[in-house]
Amino acid sequence: MELVQRLLSGDRRALARGITLVENRAEQAEELMKEIYPLTGRAHTIGITGAPGVGKSTLVAAMIRVLRREGRTVGVVAVDPTSPFSGGAILGDRVRMQSPQADRGVFVRSLATRGHLGGLSRATGDVVSLIDAFGMNVILVETVGAGQAEVDIMRYAQTTVVVLAPGLGDEIQVLKAGMMEIGDIFAVNKADRDGAGRTVLELEMMLGLAPEETGWKPPIVKTVARTGQGVEELLGHWQRHLDWLRQNDLVAKKRRARVEEEIRELLAQKLLEGLVARASRNGDLKRTVEKVVSREIDPYTAVENLVQKYVLYYQAGE
Repeated sequence: MELVQRLLSGDRRALARGITLVENRAEQAEELMKEIYPLTGRAHTIGITGAPGVGKSTLVAAMIRVLRREGRTVGVVAVDPTSPFSGGAILGDRVRMQSPQADRGVFVRSLATRGHLGGLSRATGDVVSLIDAFGMNVILVETVGAGQAEVDIMRYAQTTVVVLAPGLGDEIQVLKAGMMEIGDIFAVNKADRDGAGRTVLELEMMLGLAPEETGWKPPIVKTVARTGQGVEELLGHWQRHLDWLRQNDLVAKKRRARVEEEIRELLAQKLLEGLVARASRNGDLKRTVEKVVSREIDPYTAVENLVQKYVLYYQAGE
């Protein structure tokens, strides 16, 4: 595939084109992902999540600057809310990260959630794989900031950074979202504001109450992303977490879990698409809809009937 060759040669336009194909679920996307898969698995992925207003994008930009000083190349996947009209990303983190984008060692791409409730786009995993194959050393995935539905980031990131800020009621968000379980590192951003110390104390209390099952105690870092304060310390904890994962053979374990989940999703998608296509061609879908509308049957029975009929087709090899 010509696009793959261009991507592997360092053509940033080819990378952008590949991401567009994946995000739009174009016909060529599946073949593209098949070809680049053997070239993935080299980059380290850091997830950045937290409620809106905590300064995730500014923190990501500060992290990019530190990583680049260390000589690392960086890819950024910034997931934004979806426009109800165009389906595109509303906020556009590329606009908020103009300075890092001028660096050829940085690639930033905004993705729309497209209605996905996990704080990430459905295409996020494939986009991470494309940037990985392109050769970036570190990939930062910034979630949309939905607040209470962002645990999906665990599937893609080796290390998850939960960002909070004083005075925004984040401690309540943390408890509701269950982010205590997904956070490998906690960053109290905007730490130059009043109340930062109290936020750190509350976090320490919550972490103290949580059972320490894995052997890793999440550190808490005060950061001021605007000035870069605390960002080097944050990335130092990331490196220590990555070393800890390797020492305990957890990198492979995480990857295995992610691959299993990906296969389950692709299998469900393929089966669903096949079932709907066949039911539509045969007119069963339309007839079923009419029966449910006229209340001859309920939607649950309707779905059970369609599944039973078409599962038999699959078993018969049709």
